[in-house]
Amino acid sequence: MHLLKPLKYFGIGIALAFALPIMPAFAQTAANAPDSPTTPRLTVAQLRAKYADKQSRYMAIKGMDIHYKDEGPRRAPVLLMIHGSQSSLRTWDRITTLMKKRYRVIRLDIPGYGLSSPATDEAAQTVQPVEVVEGLLDGLGVKKVAAAVGVSSGGTMAMYLAAKRPELVQRLILSNTPSDPVDTSHMVQTPAFLAAQDRARKTGYQDYDFWDQYLSFFAGDPARISKQTRQEYWDFNRRSPEKHPIAMVARIGDGKQAAIEMARITTPTFLVWGSGDPLLPEAAVHAITRYLKNATISKVLMPDVGHYPPLEVPDRFARWIETYVQAGVPKP
Repeated sequence: MHLLKPLKYFGIGIALAFALPIMPAFAQTAANAPDSPTTPRLTVAQLRAKYADKQSRYMAIKGMDIHYKDEGPRRAPVLLMIHGSQSSLRTWDRITTLMKKRYRVIRLDIPGYGLSSPATDEAAQTVQPVEVVEGLLDGLGVKKVAAAVGVSSGGTMAMYLAAKRPELVQRLILSNTPSDPVDTSHMVQTPAFLAAQDRARKTGYQDYDFWDQYLSFFAGDPARISKQTRQEYWDFNRRSPEKHPIAMVARIGDGKQAAIEMARITTPTFLVWGSGDPLLPEAAVHAITRYLKNATISKVLMPDVGHYPPLEVPDRFARWIETYVQAGVPKP
């Protein structure tokens, strides 16, 4: 058993505390901010009424009600897909549509996100985030995952799962996943995004324009992010205040324990990277490759794509997944 102590989230400057997709520090502040008088927060019940569909399922794990979807043939190879912080399982909607005829696609909302319940007091103190994913797979009777696929902090979760359960995860597919406490000094933000952050800082409320600017800034081509996705991000990120909004997000922390976990990974790993990411550009690929020193690494860089490849180029991303899973990746 590894990861015995919860990993702390890394600190960031206040100007970026509203913005960074893999650093959820602002979620802690925003979760307790007042409602906007014109666009109040949404309860989990309201979000479920609006967004749950016939594929939605719920499972009690560690005292939390986890929303998940399990689609595709039961005997097909399993693809586990994990979203990043400030996102939801809808990150994988298009990819699931493309993959579920040949694969069993399992995805979940991390507690505090999407349609899952908040983290409980007990879970926040005693549960490692990776245990939620383990509990879901165990509850579904899954003994082997052909590929654990994660974007941003979802990739961090997938790495920790592979480190802890190497017999479970056959391959890792990581997209724009941090390996170090993130340095933001190189980021040059747009005036519109800076203005949205300033407004949110003053009001304690992230309005629609905030999320509109957020998604545009982190995209290689903002036109690829649909209006529907922008609306969903706003809705899911104005959930009712929660006591532990980031407790179940997998984090790098100060990097010390994370480096130990990454060195334990021997699972063949495919890095599918949007190297147009303003936060984690090509240098981040080289960094994570060094940390995954005992894994067989393959990689592809997409210079026209930003931080969220599964959202921005889902068809391309699905082809990369299938190519890698079918390739018969050699063990180190």
